[in-house]
Amino acid sequence: MADVHSRAVRSKNMRAIATRDTAIEKRLAGLLAERDIPFRTQDAQLAGRPDFVLDDWRCIIFTHGCFWHHHDCYLFKVPATRTDFWMGKINSNVMRDKRDIARLLGDGWRVMVVWECALRGREKLDDDALSERLEEWICGGGTYAEIDTRGIHAAMPPQG
Repeated sequence: MADVHSRAVRSKNMRAIATRDTAIEKRLAGLLAERDIPFRTQDAQLAGRPDFVLDDWRCIIFTHGCFWHHHDCYLFKVPATRTDFWMGKINSNVMRDKRDIARLLGDGWRVMVVWECALRGREKLDDDALSERLEEWICGGGTYAEIDTRGIHAAMPPQG
């Protein structure tokens, strides 16, 4: 299937995709603020430039887009055009995520990944459910966890 846009137009469109202050980051920031949980954003000194840093709890929270970070959910679809290129790019993102998470854990941080599907789309979690899961993990401990449409999952961290 051919792309409906020229290579130049597609490139311009892809460059316009925000990498910070995205809608899902703004929603999560609002939920943390409502719970009076202090945080910093986009700390370039930490591996992976975490979306949220909660110093009081030594926690890191990443908001991962399901497409860009290859989440196994209904929001991820393999691109029909230039499949090898896109899968190479997405797979390199996944490998970088694993390295960054391993480094943060090794430095004594606790890490959570909140997937885009938990924050938007037809199966998103409501604000109360999401806030409760966040607070439960932040205050309750645990080294690594993920939140998606099914809720919170304490898991083994991905191996980098």
